[in-house]
Amino acid sequence: MNHPSPATASQSNVFSSESNSADIAPVIQRISDTLGDVDKRLDQIDRSDYAFDVSLIIPVFNERQTLPDVLARIDEVMPESTETIIVDDASTDGTSVWLASLPERPNRKIVRRVRNHGKGSAVRLGIRHSRGRVVAIQDADSEYDPKDLLTVIEPVLRGDAEVVYGSRYLEDIEDPSLLHRLGNWALTVTSNCMTGQSLTDMETCHKAFRGDLVRSIAIRECRFGFEPEITSKVAARGVQISEVPTGYNYRSYDEGKKITWRDGLAAFACMWRYRNPGWCGRAIGCFTGRSQSRDSDTPPSTLNQ
Repeated sequence: MNHPSPATASQSNVFSSESNSADIAPVIQRISDTLGDVDKRLDQIDRSDYAFDVSLIIPVFNERQTLPDVLARIDEVMPESTETIIVDDASTDGTSVWLASLPERPNRKIVRRVRNHGKGSAVRLGIRHSRGRVVAIQDADSEYDPKDLLTVIEPVLRGDAEVVYGSRYLEDIEDPSLLHRLGNWALTVTSNCMTGQSLTDMETCHKAFRGDLVRSIAIRECRFGFEPEITSKVAARGVQISEVPTGYNYRSYDEGKKITWRDGLAAFACMWRYRNPGWCGRAIGCFTGRSQSRDSDTPPSTLNQ
């Protein structure tokens, strides 16, 4: 009886292994292609759940001179699948009349109020009307360029972040008011102590949120207290807020600036009202120079939801 030599057996095993590898490679490729198709299909299903990619909320009060340019700029730079929600908070300078003259568009909604309630209330109403996968905020004045808002929106659209703020202080800006800069610094530092975030500009207008997240948050503040409130409530959900640079063109009170020192005091009160667990330790860390982030094991506060 003849037995194959060891060399012959070894060669046979090599040929068998090479044959198996050759047979398996197409199968692996087909599996990879199928998984890729499934991933694309899931992404299409996810997108189909929303009428628009972006819902852009514009709270308006007496901005007749600047609003037309802002809307034109939005049409110029924003993605095609963007809906614009303009909330006219009982303007008295002709803004309401001008808005009423605009032709209807399927991607533009104008909500008019007969009484002024404040920016926070206008944003809250806009969020209620939003249908986008991402919800972002743009002021109707000339301080913020909608083009800069694109860099705020993009990380949320890509799924890289749930909430992104556009910071005016990550790059050099032209802000001649030292009082304004100091006020923003004090508000942001205090907010970080109360929330555990590490922001440089809590009060920025340019904010973008995952739509389902922001629509699930109950907002109470009617004026500029919206900024610290939404920051605190996002933090209470365990969401880390990202920041990217945004531009800023400071305008004076003579040019229409509306926020005052009273709003600053109200913002501090809001931070206390919506403070998150562990705030005391974080505040001590701020004064002692030690950074103390919010404890991830601490359950989110249910009092400020």
